[in-house]
Amino acid sequence: MSVTAIPRGTLRPYRNTVWMVSLSGFLLFAILLSVGKGAVSISPGAFFAILGDLIGLELPWGFTAREQSVLIGIRLPRVCLGILVGAGLAICGATLQGLFRNPLADPGLIGVSSGAALAAVAVIVLGGGAAASLPFLPQTWLLPLAAFCGGLGCTLLVYRVADCDGRTDVSTMLLCGVAVNAIAAAGMGFLVFISDDQQLRDLSFWQLGSLGSITWEKLLPVAPLVGLAVFLLPGFARFLNAMLLGEAEAHHLGYDVEREKRFAVLLVALGTGAAVSVSGIIGFVGLVVPHLIRLLIGPNHVILLPASALLGASLVLIADLVSRHIVLPAELPIGIVTACVGGPFFLWLLSRRRVDGGW
Repeated sequence: MSVTAIPRGTLRPYRNTVWMVSLSGFLLFAILLSVGKGAVSISPGAFFAILGDLIGLELPWGFTAREQSVLIGIRLPRVCLGILVGAGLAICGATLQGLFRNPLADPGLIGVSSGAALAAVAVIVLGGGAAASLPFLPQTWLLPLAAFCGGLGCTLLVYRVADCDGRTDVSTMLLCGVAVNAIAAAGMGFLVFISDDQQLRDLSFWQLGSLGSITWEKLLPVAPLVGLAVFLLPGFARFLNAMLLGEAEAHHLGYDVEREKRFAVLLVALGTGAAVSVSGIIGFVGLVVPHLIRLLIGPNHVILLPASALLGASLVLIADLVSRHIVLPAELPIGIVTACVGGPFFLWLLSRRRVDGGW
């Protein structure tokens, strides 16, 4: 009996499907864990029953009024924010790494997050005057819009400085990121210095990242901005695959390289700025998650971008769960948790570069 060999690559689409289903299941597990753990425990059955009750669907599981109040008023907006922030930062990080053709590109490392944070802090401290000068802009939209502008400005600055004859110089990019982070830190330090006691309390926890102060009112203006970046950036996957060969090769393949880069950078700034405006600086998500996906699935951006969004959302939810329970009854800033994981991972990347002799 002869055995016909399966052509190499035939099973790849099924393998990618399995990974996407697995990552979706992991995200569902993280959601159930995040909404269920706390002072008021909520079982998975009660969670689905409460959601069903909101849309008029009666499910066989029971729940109490207290569980419904805690879920709808506190945990569900927090989980929604965690999903948006994790997915947004991860897919923005993967996109930047593809655009720069460098695995160190990350919204935090190259100053995008810091620029967005500086603009957001300026609105928090000086927001009264800004709101009065822009009466046509709703107050809830002022913070995410300012963060978007700050992130976009830093992204364009790093891109311009690091670009040399159509190629991105890695060392220049990282050094520019260090400079932008330092300038943003100085600016935030000055704004903290001139803030009053109430603003200082708001800023001290916000600067290290937190999902704790979110409400539906704060979430609603941010959700469409981050969601726009998450849903549109996968459309650049084939362009990013072409960019792996170089900008000249991508141009010969029929892409308008400059136009594609501009739109991609705009969406990265939009997603990062909107996320930072409500969660503060949550570092290393955009660096670690795309690398984990590359190790598991491969470098194809068609699967890399959506998979990064799923894993990023899951890891931020788990990090938030850890931050809520590790120092009870207090709450640890989520940025500390992600830095404890991302810092060693970044050192491992540097050690690999030294061993391999380059990226």
